[in-house]
Amino acid sequence: MKGGRAKYFLAALSSVIVWGFFSIPLRVIKGYPPQDILHYRIFTSLIITWLVILLFRRNKLSEELTNLKSQLPGERKRLFWLTLLAGFLITGNWFTYIYAVNEVSLKSAAFAYMVCPLITAIGGFLILNETLSRLKIIALAIAVISIVILGQGSFRDVLWSVIVAALYAFYLIIQRVMGKVDKLNMLGIHLLIATIITLPIFFANFVAIPLDPHFWVVIVIISVMFTVVPLFLSLYALIGMPSSTLGIIIYLNPIVAFAVAFFYFHEGIDPHQLYAYSMLLAAVIIFNWGTIRELIKRPAE
Repeated sequence: MKGGRAKYFLAALSSVIVWGFFSIPLRVIKGYPPQDILHYRIFTSLIITWLVILLFRRNKLSEELTNLKSQLPGERKRLFWLTLLAGFLITGNWFTYIYAVNEVSLKSAAFAYMVCPLITAIGGFLILNETLSRLKIIALAIAVISIVILGQGSFRDVLWSVIVAALYAFYLIIQRVMGKVDKLNMLGIHLLIATIITLPIFFANFVAIPLDPHFWVVIVIISVMFTVVPLFLSLYALIGMPSSTLGIIIYLNPIVAFAVAFFYFHEGIDPHQLYAYSMLLAAVIIFNWGTIRELIKRPAE
């Protein structure tokens, strides 16, 4: 694929498909408060990420620090504020998503990742001057129609969906603005910021550390498989693709989440939902048709 874009496309694809199954471990520990799940998820992810960095990527960390010192003061200040804002956004996204899954509805959480791609694509166009071809505009129009169909329900569900979506959409846009900073190091910093943000809340509401080994097994799985790995893949994908493209690929997340809700949790489905999700899948294919076509042709070359 031209410019090696295949690896970025596949990284983005893998991250959103993995996230689509996130509701399964969350529902396993549904009995725990959302804020506790968030705290232990962040703390465990922080420990795992920095262990990997310090044990296997010290050279990369050293290079990043050297590059940072060589930058002009204005550029360092800009990077600092962007990093801090990104940490706040991703922390807010995690908490609101967990709350939506366990306290609002699984469908509201899935719906958030239908609104997110639109905000990301429009933000990429307006803020980052990313181009939108006629085919991509058609795909966005199809997505809008499907969202309108799915949005005809609870105002509370839709409101929570928009909040969750906006937080993650602007997080992606900021990552694109920051450019080719080492993504695992950046993820480690975001997790450190998230830890600093949540520690006061954690201590203010602290009762006791959960002693159930089952809880900690699930938290480690969430930290590795549904936090560190997909976040790193999505940040890596932004090195070689526009944020609008990654945003649209995120439409696969609610499609997978919807399938999990129907086939695994046996939540109800009606014809208009099935029709709307089919339109979303069509929108993803149309928006990424150029990349998909190159992937199909590549083995034959």
